[in-house]
Amino acid sequence: MSPSNTNYNRFGAHAAPITSATYGFGTLAIHAGSEPDAATGAVIPPLSLSTTFKQRAVGDFVYEYSRSDNPNRSNLEAAVAALEHGAHGFAFSSGSATTATVLNTLQPGSHVISVNDVYGGTHRYLNKVAQSLGVTTTFVDLAQIDNLRDAIRENSRLVWIETPTNPTLRLVDIAAVAEIAHEAGLFVVVDNTFLSPYFQTPLDLGADIVVHSATKYINGHSDVVMGVAVTNNDALASKLRFLQNAIGAVPSPFDCYQAQRGIKTLHLRMRQHALNAQRVAEYLEASSFVESVIYPGLKSHPQHELACRQMRGFGGMVSFRIRGDTHTADRFLQRTRLFTLAESLGGVESLAELPARMTHAGLAPEERNELGITGNLIRLSVGVEDIEDLITDLAQALDSAVAENDDDIAI
Repeated sequence: MSPSNTNYNRFGAHAAPITSATYGFGTLAIHAGSEPDAATGAVIPPLSLSTTFKQRAVGDFVYEYSRSDNPNRSNLEAAVAALEHGAHGFAFSSGSATTATVLNTLQPGSHVISVNDVYGGTHRYLNKVAQSLGVTTTFVDLAQIDNLRDAIRENSRLVWIETPTNPTLRLVDIAAVAEIAHEAGLFVVVDNTFLSPYFQTPLDLGADIVVHSATKYINGHSDVVMGVAVTNNDALASKLRFLQNAIGAVPSPFDCYQAQRGIKTLHLRMRQHALNAQRVAEYLEASSFVESVIYPGLKSHPQHELACRQMRGFGGMVSFRIRGDTHTADRFLQRTRLFTLAESLGGVESLAELPARMTHAGLAPEERNELGITGNLIRLSVGVEDIEDLITDLAQALDSAVAENDDDIAI
């Protein structure tokens, strides 16, 4: 296997690394892990579909077998590590595969503390899969930091954070959690999917591992399913590299090639996502058709101060409660023209969904109610279209959907 995150040309000659210590984010996004090809001079490294590689002598190689490593995956992992200010990057076949691999670093009998408002797929894995492997989980409201201290047990090994959370956009103070967790000997994992490294770098705040569903903002074009993990901890990196190869949940070279192409415009896309999301949130907050709006960039967000301190921007995700019930929300979602009714997020196009019946339908009704995932809560992934068009689309769908509330009462 080749050394992790080292830049090589096609013949294994070492190239000077492009690191966050010397370059800004946009420069890293374009150049990290993207050395011109030594054989042809191609500015963009070529797609390498080969499953196996010629060795110079027995055991003397840069790449051996594509499950273990591949030039395109190495390039992508180097780029993601640089953007997250990490030393070691790992790419997996999905965000869920990333979650599973990270949790496989734990021994049976281990205890995990997870933020309670966690992505439905992560909740499912922790509750249904990890538990069967002898790893138990306590779900805690980590917005209240004392809850973490109360949840730590003798066998606690890891704290799992999302911030902002999905879909209610609650925030967790990463630095405060890391301080308490490290005092107790626990590792901290932060799912940074909603913000991308452009707006938040959890390793700088004390996290031990940062993970992403790279399907979302990192790739950014809704055409790749992938996950990534980054760490500065050499021991954790060694475990993750072993499990990446042993479990084999790795992305294809083509998906790595596509995702790295997406990364090259990450800084440009994230700026526009955030600009559009701020405008959308402000429009919704002023609308009489809306009960409440959740967006960290609004002063009305209860953790706005933490957002300003911990994040460099507020991201492209907005959640709101439409005036009415789940039927009103359903009408709204069927009547938008630019906001496509679909799961997922983080692509250039705008999407809308109903978490209670889509991404978080797997939670028990009482769990959804406790988390505030009500039948009228709508989640928007605000894309990079012209903002005037997006607001016009929201306006016509809101007007049409809420207007029928009175008709429902009359009937």
